[in-house]
Amino acid sequence: MRLTELLGIELPVIQAPMAGAQASAMAIAVSNAGGLGSLPCAMLTAEGLRKEMETIKAQTTRPFNVNFFCHMAPVADAARESAWRAALAPYYRQYGIDPAGIPAGPGRAPFSAGFAEVLEEYRPAVVSFHFGLPSADLLKRVKSWRSKIFCSATTIEEALWLEAHGVDAVIAQGVEAGGHRGIFLSDDLSTQVGTFALLPQVVRAVKVPVIAAGGIADAKGVTAALALGAAGVQIGTAYLLCPESTITAVHRKALKSEAARHTALTNLFTGRPARGIMNKVMRELGPVSNLPPAFPLATSAIVPLRAKAEAEGSGDFSPLWSGQNATGCKEIPAAQLTRELAAGV
Repeated sequence: MRLTELLGIELPVIQAPMAGAQASAMAIAVSNAGGLGSLPCAMLTAEGLRKEMETIKAQTTRPFNVNFFCHMAPVADAARESAWRAALAPYYRQYGIDPAGIPAGPGRAPFSAGFAEVLEEYRPAVVSFHFGLPSADLLKRVKSWRSKIFCSATTIEEALWLEAHGVDAVIAQGVEAGGHRGIFLSDDLSTQVGTFALLPQVVRAVKVPVIAAGGIADAKGVTAALALGAAGVQIGTAYLLCPESTITAVHRKALKSEAARHTALTNLFTGRPARGIMNKVMRELGPVSNLPPAFPLATSAIVPLRAKAEAEGSGDFSPLWSGQNATGCKEIPAAQLTRELAAGV
């Protein structure tokens, strides 16, 4: 079943939820253009979620998606936190930052009963998850609203697990995708494969619709994914230069430069692997390290370095999230880009 039938939308294009890079404005624009706009909620409070839902409901009557992380809340590890700050110490000295004054704490919250309470008033068409699914009770509550459940899978095993746990569609996330990997049954990054290798295997393995994500940046890519059995596509990086994007000037500059051709998976910024444009801290510490604390506790230690560097116009310590294919990034309205992406459908 195509996404257009499953959700009653015109175009089989989902704008990927990108926490920290967009808010309701992009979701509204994409939904009104006939695709499925998405609101990333991992960095919102319950009150922030309510405000965004009110904004969306006031500006569109079309289906939209709200997305949450489902990570386990980590246990603070003082020794690991200390080791991580020690690794960053030369950079702290460079910028005159006192590491003792940096507060610890997470920057992203998993789906919870508090979020569900807010959502129940609005009952969005789609609730999607990253890093697996919430508890059975929370999942049952979401299903009671008749919201469709989508979730990312990075392997066939994860896709089968999600199908067995009642999702309505699987998002097959290839290794090309920007931002956080949805990997949740393993920490083994060698299991991660490309979109056009993963997609047909997942399509064969599960009975629910499969959405292709990762490396798709234009109408030809959309057509190719559909030809391989995808019910639709989820696209993130291509939207990052749209006026509705909230990324920094430093991030925009990087996406428009030759630097965007060199990305890597890194856990330095949050503690979980995510794909971004290579920069100084990734080169010097290595993009994947055993030093950062568990997700999302790694974030706080690097935030002041990012702030200092960006004030000087540098992305040396910024999470410059991007997929491997930034060629589709255009400085055009998200609605126009959505229609262009679906031009070959």
